[in-house]
Parts: sequence; C-alpha cells; structure tokens
Amino acid sequence: MKTDLDALLTALYVHLDDDVLPSTNRPRGPGRPRLLTDAELVCVAIAQVLLRCDSEHHWMRAAPARIGHLFPRLPCQSEYNRHLRALAPVLLTVAMWLARSIPTWWESLRLMDGTPIRCGASRVTVHRSGLGQIAGYGMDTSHHAFYWGAKLMLITTAEGAVCAFSLAHPKELDERKQALHLLHAQQCAPAPVPIVCDKGFAGAGIQAAVARLGHTIVRPALESEKKRGQGPSGFPGWLRQRIEAIIWTLKDQLGLERHRARTSEGLWVRVCQRICALNAAIWHNWLIGAPVKRSLIAYDH
Repeated sequence: MKTDLDALLTALYVHLDDDVLPSTNRPRGPGRPRLLTDAELVCVAIAQVLLRCDSEHHWMRAAPARIGHLFPRLPCQSEYNRHLRALAPVLLTVAMWLARSIPTWWESLRLMDGTPIRCGASRVTVHRSGLGQIAGYGMDTSHHAFYWGAKLMLITTAEGAVCAFSLAHPKELDERKQALHLLHAQQCAPAPVPIVCDKGFAGAGIQAAVARLGHTIVRPALESEKKRGQGPSGFPGWLRQRIEAIIWTLKDQLGLERHRARTSEGLWVRVCQRICALNAAIWHNWLIGAPVKRSLIAYDH
C-alpha cells in the first residue's frame, strides 16, 4: 500500500462504507438529493484538513484538481458547508472508530490536557459572534494571557490518537470539571488506566473522583509538596511534551488555530473534522507500517 493521500482516502472509504457507515434506505428529506454519501463526505472533509485548506471557498476550487479522480461528483461550496455542519455526529463516530482500530488503543496509558480555542480578538466580535453559547473569557496559563473562546479537552494515546474529547465554555466548566465530565461521558480506554496530566489536576477531590471511575492520575508534584517531601515522584516529563506536541499538530499543522468558525455548530464540526483527520492519518500509518505514526508529511501535498 502506498503512503499518500489517495491511498489513505481509498482505504478509509472502503472501511467506512462497508463497516462503519453502511448505506441504508432511510427516507430522504425535502430538496435535492445529496451528491455525496456520508462516507464520501467524511473522506472529502479529511482531505481538506490534510491538504491544509482552511477556507472552504479555497477547498471547493482546489478539490476537483486534487481529489476529482476519486470523487468526480463534488458539491458547490454552499452545499458542502451545509452538509458538513450536519455531519458532526458522523465525524465523531468515525473518529472514535479510528481510535479503537489502532493497536495502541489497548495500551494501559493515556495522556490528558486542555487547550484554549480562540474565537475572537475584539469586543465587536464578542458582541456580534454566534459563538456565545460555547465561547467566553478564559485564562491561557501556558501563554499567561486572557482569551475569548472555548476550552478543548483531549485524552490521547502516547502516539497521538485522540480517544476522547470535549469542548466547553471556559467559565461554566473549569478544567477539572470538564475532565471529569469527559471521563464520565466517553470511554477513553478498554479498561481503567493511568492518565498523565499536568499540575492543574492536583487535589484530593479530583483524584478521588477519578479513582471512583477506576483511573489513576499521574502528575508532577507541586512546589509545596516537594518542600514537604510529599507528592508523586519520578514523573515522566517527556510524556507532558508528547501531549503538547499532539496539541501543536492539531492546532498548527491541521489548522485548528485557524478554524474560522462563526457559530457553535461550526466550531464543533471543525474540531471533529481535525481530530478525525489526525486519527485517520495515524490509522493509515499503522496499516502501512510507517515508522512515525503521527507523521502527516505524506498526506499534505
């Protein structure tokens, strides 16, 4: 099997159409029938992300030349945008199926961290934006700056496949509450596992709540704990760098930092689209035996 975008899209479409999203004779709503099935639209959406086309206007102009030989029937920009918004539950299903199809799903280790998704930089944007249901003011501790946007919480394998994720208002749910809600709502591993996270998850309350779910928090010791000779020791610092690298892949290489969303539904589907593309690349790299599983170099041109 070749290591390129065409091979990834072909293999993914075959599995989606046969196993994950089989065609059904469900009743169609009013209007013209869709040009693409759900499986085809998922592949087109993943190709857009891997080819780094942040603008859907640009993508619909470039898609016929790049993937037209695989999908000769491509919708117009407005139809693609409308159908993509309705595809969020399907993208979530595909992303989780891909995560469970990767061998490292069975590893007894997970990484967890949160990152801000900025949605605006001016007061005018805050007042006029349709993101008010999910976006708010929060503190980005990594960059010591305030932001207006949403908080993305990720649970991944050590190689980078996203096993669970959620998007929340930064003031309605703080990092700890969002993490507990995510662990309650989604299955991040086939069995209870240690979860590596940062100092923000320190505290007896959250450790007891996570322990009741069967998991164990692994984090660096606080300065106060070091002075008293308490707290965890021997923390694997390189794993914290690994989750930071995974977040950078999502936000920079896959364009999540440049999402251009104007509504809550648009932001959610763009997050699902990027995570689905990352899991698809890792899944295909496992199929072909690529040495670096999170590498996207073969698929971005």
